[in-house]
Amino acid sequence: MAESEGVTTSAVANSNRTHISQSKNGVNGSDKPHKSVVIFDCRPERHDAMERVLDINGLDFNDFLQSLVIQIYVSQTNLQQGNTLHLLQTEDQILPVATKEHIVFLPHYDTLVQSGMYEYYASEGQNSLPYAFAELIDNALSATSHNTGVRTIDIRLLFDESLGKHAVVIMDNGCGMTSKQLNNWAVYRLSKFSRESGMFSSDHAGYVRPDPVARSLNSDISYFGVGGKQAVFYIGQSTRMITKPAGSPDVHELIISKEEFERKERNKEDIYSGFIRNRKMADSSHVRDDEERFLHGLIAEEVGKDSFTAVVVTGIQPEHVTFLKQDFHLWTRELAHLYHYYIHGLNGNDMKASYRNSDCVSNIDIQISLLEKFPKIPRMVNLREIDNDMQTLYINTSADTFEFKACTDVDGIVEGILRYHPFLYDRETYPEDPYSCKEKDDDSIVLNQARGKRPIFECFWNGRLIPYTTVSEFDWCAWPKKTGTVPAECYSRFSGVLFTNDRFQVSTNKLTFMDLELQLKNKETLFTRIVNGQEQRVKIHKEFHQWLKTCHEKWDKQVKFRGFKRTITRTDVTTKKMQSPWATFSSIEWDGRAYKAGQYVKSQKTQPIFFGSVIQFLLYGDHEGDVYATGGQVQVAMEPKALYDDIKTIPISKIDRVITNAAIKKSIDDELAKLPDKLKVTWPEGNPWTQNDVRPAGTPLGPLHVEILNKKGESISRIPSAMQNTTRKALSIELKVVWHSPNGDVETNSHIAAHSAKWAFWFRTMENLNKLGKYTLHLNTILNVNESNATVWAGNRLPNHTLDFSITEGSAERFVVGTVNTLLHVGVPFHIPLELLDEYGHPTHDLKVVLPGLKQDSQTLKISLLPGNPDSLKVKQEDPITVENGTSVSFDVEVHDVAGNVTAHPKLIISCQLQGIPGSTSMVAVDCSNTGAGTLVLKPITFKNIAGDQTVKATFDIPSQKSVAPVQRDLRVVPSTRVSRLEVYSQEDEDSLVDSMVLRDKEKIDWTAGDLLENLHYRLYDERGRVVPLSEEMARRIKVNWAADVSVEELAQGKLPNVPVPTLVKEEHFYQVSYMEELVSVDTSFTIVPRPDEPKHMKATLSESTVRMGEVLSGKICESGESTHSMLVTGVRFNPGFPGIRELNFTWRDFAEHVTIKLTAGVPAQLKLVDGPQEVGIKLRGIQTPFLLQLFDEWGNPSPDQRVVVTLKTSTPALKVSHFPLSEWSFNKKPIHGPAVKLTIIPDPNKPVKLVVEYNTNSVFPAGGTLTVFSVSVVSEEGSTIKNLNPANMSMLLWKGEPSGTSRPPSGVSYGTPRVDKVIPDHVGKYTIQFVLCVDKTKGLWSHQYVINVVPNDPVKLAPDLQPPTPVVVNNNVLDSRTLVEDMSLKLMDMYNNSAGLELSGKVVVTIKSSKGSSDKNLPLFEGKVKSLQFSLANGEAQITNLFIMENSPGQDGNEYVLLFRPSVPGYGPKNPLAAFELPFRFYNDVENRKQMSELTKKKDQLKQTVDIYRSLFDTNRQLITELSSRCSISNVLQNWLFGFISQKTADAEKMKLQTRRVCAMPDPFRGNLDVLGKIGHLALVEDDDVATVISWHLLGDIDCVVTMTTAAARKIYDDTQGKQQVMPLDTFLVWDLPLPHIRNGQDSFRPIGNPVFARDLLIFPENAENCHIVFGNLLGDTILTDDLDSANHYRKGVVQSKVPCPTLLTRQGDRIRSNGKFGGLQNKAPPIERLRGQVFGAPLPKDYHTFMGQIDLLQQYRLAMEKSRQVQEDFDSHMQYLKSPEMVQKEEEMDEQEKQLKDIETKLGTTPVRTPSAIGVKRSLDKAGESSGMVTKRTRRKLLKQDY
Repeated sequence: MAESEGVTTSAVANSNRTHISQSKNGVNGSDKPHKSVVIFDCRPERHDAMERVLDINGLDFNDFLQSLVIQIYVSQTNLQQGNTLHLLQTEDQILPVATKEHIVFLPHYDTLVQSGMYEYYASEGQNSLPYAFAELIDNALSATSHNTGVRTIDIRLLFDESLGKHAVVIMDNGCGMTSKQLNNWAVYRLSKFSRESGMFSSDHAGYVRPDPVARSLNSDISYFGVGGKQAVFYIGQSTRMITKPAGSPDVHELIISKEEFERKERNKEDIYSGFIRNRKMADSSHVRDDEERFLHGLIAEEVGKDSFTAVVVTGIQPEHVTFLKQDFHLWTRELAHLYHYYIHGLNGNDMKASYRNSDCVSNIDIQISLLEKFPKIPRMVNLREIDNDMQTLYINTSADTFEFKACTDVDGIVEGILRYHPFLYDRETYPEDPYSCKEKDDDSIVLNQARGKRPIFECFWNGRLIPYTTVSEFDWCAWPKKTGTVPAECYSRFSGVLFTNDRFQVSTNKLTFMDLELQLKNKETLFTRIVNGQEQRVKIHKEFHQWLKTCHEKWDKQVKFRGFKRTITRTDVTTKKMQSPWATFSSIEWDGRAYKAGQYVKSQKTQPIFFGSVIQFLLYGDHEGDVYATGGQVQVAMEPKALYDDIKTIPISKIDRVITNAAIKKSIDDELAKLPDKLKVTWPEGNPWTQNDVRPAGTPLGPLHVEILNKKGESISRIPSAMQNTTRKALSIELKVVWHSPNGDVETNSHIAAHSAKWAFWFRTMENLNKLGKYTLHLNTILNVNESNATVWAGNRLPNHTLDFSITEGSAERFVVGTVNTLLHVGVPFHIPLELLDEYGHPTHDLKVVLPGLKQDSQTLKISLLPGNPDSLKVKQEDPITVENGTSVSFDVEVHDVAGNVTAHPKLIISCQLQGIPGSTSMVAVDCSNTGAGTLVLKPITFKNIAGDQTVKATFDIPSQKSVAPVQRDLRVVPSTRVSRLEVYSQEDEDSLVDSMVLRDKEKIDWTAGDLLENLHYRLYDERGRVVPLSEEMARRIKVNWAADVSVEELAQGKLPNVPVPTLVKEEHFYQVSYMEELVSVDTSFTIVPRPDEPKHMKATLSESTVRMGEVLSGKICESGESTHSMLVTGVRFNPGFPGIRELNFTWRDFAEHVTIKLTAGVPAQLKLVDGPQEVGIKLRGIQTPFLLQLFDEWGNPSPDQRVVVTLKTSTPALKVSHFPLSEWSFNKKPIHGPAVKLTIIPDPNKPVKLVVEYNTNSVFPAGGTLTVFSVSVVSEEGSTIKNLNPANMSMLLWKGEPSGTSRPPSGVSYGTPRVDKVIPDHVGKYTIQFVLCVDKTKGLWSHQYVINVVPNDPVKLAPDLQPPTPVVVNNNVLDSRTLVEDMSLKLMDMYNNSAGLELSGKVVVTIKSSKGSSDKNLPLFEGKVKSLQFSLANGEAQITNLFIMENSPGQDGNEYVLLFRPSVPGYGPKNPLAAFELPFRFYNDVENRKQMSELTKKKDQLKQTVDIYRSLFDTNRQLITELSSRCSISNVLQNWLFGFISQKTADAEKMKLQTRRVCAMPDPFRGNLDVLGKIGHLALVEDDDVATVISWHLLGDIDCVVTMTTAAARKIYDDTQGKQQVMPLDTFLVWDLPLPHIRNGQDSFRPIGNPVFARDLLIFPENAENCHIVFGNLLGDTILTDDLDSANHYRKGVVQSKVPCPTLLTRQGDRIRSNGKFGGLQNKAPPIERLRGQVFGAPLPKDYHTFMGQIDLLQQYRLAMEKSRQVQEDFDSHMQYLKSPEMVQKEEEMDEQEKQLKDIETKLGTTPVRTPSAIGVKRSLDKAGESSGMVTKRTRRKLLKQDY
């Protein structure tokens, strides 16, 4: 303020609203603008308040003041450009006239930077990044639209960190841009239609709409002036535009970046301004940032280009980098889909066409390359090469097309194509998206519709796909409502595409059409069919129906069902409605093949694959007779039935149509061969029993080893299982021996053997065969099924074995004498019968005895005759014996005695030795000790390379019986018929009988590199050299090592697959053909050595891929032309320059070859400071700004070499650093000196480093007093005191004792906040004080430790250290009985019982007084008949000794008196007396009474203490009873009623909750995770249905977005869903809360109608209300909801007229008025709520529900209170019960008894003492504190102090 002529004025400048008055010179505005301010003089004497403009250009503040005519004083505020100044007397002065304040309002740069974030949104799980690339491709297509040659668009993803930061480059060879056009490109929303007016007019001709072309492929798709900017800032944060127009020598560069915007905003510069750099071609000297060194190579490519444009985007978002790398194939496929017809021409990518019309071929070449850091291989793809985009799939799977055209009333033209995808027998050919989630396969009963729920038409705008808009159908091609001549499923077999011109509006992001479907379905739209390019005025519906019928009849291939039998109901179908009707048929015709009932078939695509025979065919629906249909099923009885006793029903499409009947039968036979076939019985101990064998009684049978064999000869122990993972049934062997006795069959032995892994089935030796007769041994295979041993499986008997044998008499062991006649006569012969018996009592052979000379000279007796000793060896097989090579032979041998009987003998071992087999000396032996016979099984006899018959001698002998002559047999070994040799040969002509070439084993073959070795055949030979006929089974055993899949049919014909010859000459490949069966393995092999063909091209090979600058390329460069010609090139070195990719070109003859090599920086030679100040001031905590140092070679190129050793040097040893910003580098031990940076250490004024404590060191610290003032200052690094600290962070610690010796206090010390009234401890001694400042949660700043000495306070009383006992004296002549005090020390003490007054001296006067206040004449007297005694008091202490009463002293017997010790000290008088010490004693006249009273006194003290304890206990109980009884006041009746009432209310609330209401049907799997709120559709509720519909529709693009609390949680969901889920972190939201726009300064600017309200205020947030308010505040912003469209227009009109921007308006009727005023059309009208498909905000529960829940909550609280009351009642009852317990009753009785005793003692003592409480040793109660001394206790004093504060 300043005064001039008594008038006070003030200047007010509004720097936020400035009027910029300036003019610029030059193209780029390089001259400084002229600055001026506008002044309004508003003083009272100046009524006009004229506007004055004052030029302030070059003026400082003083010059400005001097330039004013009127002397005023303006507060020193920096005058800003264009400020408006008002000259006022006071700041609140009323303006006399209206003034104008100049303002400038520009959009924030986030309008441009953040535009892409809201424009490119994901839909249906797609990532929107490809659509951002599409915007840049659109610009490139428009720029190259007038090219006569190839239109090249090159997209490079530079993700090689060695070349700098990540970048995306989009280059084209289009027309380029002039500097003016480049300036226009930078202007946001400057479309091509508005560039010809005003300041934006271009230097080229105006926009001309292109002529109509087929499919609207006019390349006119760079349209709105927003796509390029949105795309680059969606992809990254900075873009560099590099362009050169045709005919211009200069290249123009423009950089737009978020970082530059932020810098200009900080510096208050004009944000929307910049510079275009005009430079010459290939000049990259301005690129100095090492992070952009890739630009050097990019700019170097400009040479030779007439015109071009390159968009370089940097600062790529990390999530985009991940997506572009990991899903390279996915987003390139999407781009190929977007520009399919630009890439492939009018007819698209028709790979079935044999030729293409040149008019339909496109000249657009879009190349995409991804370059990553070595060793990752670059990935490149041309969009023309992609063959799996959806349009390619649609085109190549279609069989016919239907073309049409649609015209609207706005010159809109739509060309359409329908493509028919036929059904082929068992499958639909409608293509599926290979990257979408596939539906279930065709295992369903009725085939799914081909197209499913997908729309028919994809929509293209000017030839470019609009991805988020589809058209489901038109009326004339919609699904029929009635059954017609064409099956209904045909309507799902066609796809479509629509091509529109630019008369149909699309959104600025080109993701959706605005109203395409609405216009096409308008009644005025005319559809015509196109045939051969000509329009036909026909009924489109009829033409389409006829075309569809023709396609069905011509292209659909269906199954013919024949032999209708009947209609059945199937119970095996789970879906009840699909159980009936099912027509059954006996046969079908399918793709030229017939299948009928009983025919063998094989399944495919089933688990498991199975074989079976057809039972019948099934077709759903009512059918009769033969019928054609799709789908259908077949019932199959699984084969073989012995394994699979089951029936399967599968779709007909799962029948294998390739396999032959013979193969099926063979497979079934192979399955049958797995079943048990026979039993194999062997005799482990070599004692076999043969069929019908006869053995003596007692001969052992066994042991037996039994195996179960299948038809393959494999041993099995279980029944093979039909299904995998199924338990197989175990088999066992049952043995039975039956004796056929005369009385019938008798079973003598029965055993069951289980399988053992070691010895299979085993039966031990049986030795009980001793009865004569015939026997049968039965071996049966049994299966334990349902606890019964079954011998039949699947209708067939399991394998069994039977052995018949007989048992006869054994050897004679004893004899029996028969009956002899006892009456004998002399000379008359007589008989002595003898009977010879074996071991078991069986009669043996007859014996004939002859006695010559007698009348009857012979008698026949039965005897037992055994075989004799071994005499000869017999081999049953006679010469000649023929054996096939490789097989074994067996011999039956027997040992005979002299008579030719088979005889046994101990150690009877027969051996066989073969002679004549080269390299073999095998011998075989058999033990015949028990049987005398055996079978010798020789090992297989094998001759290698046998050519003819060979003879082998077999010699049989018994080593233990030398007397037995050996026996020889001749064996003739003939070549076998098995495969022994495999031969490979080449046969050019199959009919020729002469082989063109036979390949020898391990032969090396020279063949042309890259060629095929064809017509290879093979033959198999047996050992005799005969060709073995080939079969399909043998072909399956042929294996080749150069092909995995080999045709069995060709192998069965002797054909081998073709052999590919390697393409490299230096490589040799080994090839092998092998044949393997059970016992045979043969193979042959050959090696192909590729020979060079005629030179076709030249190839250069580098020994390394990189070379340093200045160095010679190490190694040699090998030049080869795939021939014998080769050259070596050495000594290659590049001239110094920029590092990058270099190309080496080689030419030889007519061949040329080029290779690339990476030229890197040379040897490090320099170290430079790239970034960072040359001189810096740092704080002690470190240097915040990093220093960026870079190694350079001698030519100034950055070196990436990391093989360096870093050493750090500082100018002074006092400077210590933990990192190395300043350093000296060394490479190969050679130092490279680095730069020097001057450091100025700047102390931090806000960093505390020390606590300074000040206090009066002369202060005295009396006990219980107040501490003196401790002044604690916090000192910073610069030595100043820090002022703005929180006192709560300072704490004081106090402990008794000496300092801890460290900076920290001892453990256990508590913290306290320092106060000025801190109380000194009560006890004297040394204490330590320390202060600490809490800097953060883990760090504290500690002060020094200070020791204080607490001294006693002022003395207030005289007292002993310990309370003496009560004296009892007797008035007699015994001195001890009259002793009051023998020795007692009294001291002056303060109020805390500390010894005080050490400097005081005086005396202590001892007197006696009565406790009852009787007169002096009755008081006892001291020794010497005196009333008082004096003791000296020195240094505050008096020693009282030998205090007696006089003999025969006056006094009343049994009375109590008090010894009064009164101190007398100078300086202490009536005003400040010292309290005396009182000691009561009892006086008695006789000794007996004294003793009795002394005992009573002691007992009284004990009783009093006990009574006090009891009273305390019972007082506590009484207090508890009182408290509990006051809380028990609710009755149980009320509690029961309350329970019922709550249940009723809860049931009513549940009914309300279950009522039908609007809900959000979207799944929300992320809700409940950490830091996740959930999807937007689940966060809010809307009560009104209309409001919910319009808000849900308005937020339809965001309603499925997941809201998280943190960016980290959002990124986790983004990564988990691979970027498919929209996420929105809450920590990036901006919160604002403004009033409605029609309210200004709290008042309505106009009267609105239609009840306008913020849409966000109509939302109800059931959870996280605060966070949800922020979320929807950002989503809906200032969106307003009104009643109807008229009220919304009225509101917008009123707001706009008030010069206030109007936000988006919604109506309850579903209309929307955008913030730009646009309304109407399909895109601004909310659909019915049903079409939102559950993506709608839910409805809240009824209000009554919340009322009920509130009542229930109150009732629950009331019930809880009742529960607590009940618990208290229980506690009260329990406590009362405890008080009435015998234990407590006993305690009460004990207390009463002791009180009674106490009263009796006091009665006996004659008095009720009133003893003065002592200040020593006993804690006084508060109600009696101070009675004796009159002092205030410490606790009471502290309470008083607190009240004062």
